Amino acid sequence: MKLLSRRPAPVAQDRATLLRLVSLLLQYPDEQLLAARADLRQAVAALPPSPSREALAEFTTWYGEADPASLARAYVETFDLRRRSSLYLTYYLHGDTRRRGMALLTLKQRYRVSGLTPPDDELPDFLPLVCEFAALAGPSTGEAPLRQHRKGLELIRTALHEAASPYALVMDALCAVLPGLTAAERSAVADLALAGPPDEEVGLAPFAPPEYLTGTEVRP
Repeated sequence: MKLLSRRPAPVAQDRATLLRLVSLLLQYPDEQLLAARADLRQAVAALPPSPSREALAEFTTWYGEADPASLARAYVETFDLRRRSSLYLTYYLHGDTRRRGMALLTLKQRYRVSGLTPPDDELPDFLPLVCEFAALAGPSTGEAPLRQHRKGLELIRTALHEAASPYALVMDALCAVLPGLTAAERSAVADLALAGPPDEEVGLAPFAPPEYLTGTEVRP
């Protein structure tokens, strides 16, 4: 997954590198990523000391030592089969409603206005893609979608911790560089965890089937 792109300014390079690493580590562990595991671990080690680096270092230790079949199984079980840890951010804000379709189009337009071209085979709210955009476009413009969906990110992080998933460490690293939640936002996250996202019968059929939109599709 790549965006056609500009490079971040040098002063933002470490933050951009961290966001790129989060983007890569939250993608399905295909052959290309598996071959790059040592490089990913070295890139994490080269980051300045921070809670985010510590979390990613712990994750890449597990990631580097696990066998490929276990990694693939863990990814599918974590993100493809559990709605509470889906990586499609607008699902948490809008559920399977018509508003979500508009949110997806708005996000795609945001990418294009910034001179970036998202891939045609992925929804624009897929978290690794959103993190890649944040890395390329910088904190002000690029991280705006992450801030907008901060409650959804926290819900994913909480669900991963409850499932004792190593991927919770990647979400810890991401959330550590974003604004913290207010008491009201934490309450909203708790309510969302109990009630689930909004739902309606008519809405997203033109975009993709529900199992794809929520990250519950089964990979081949």
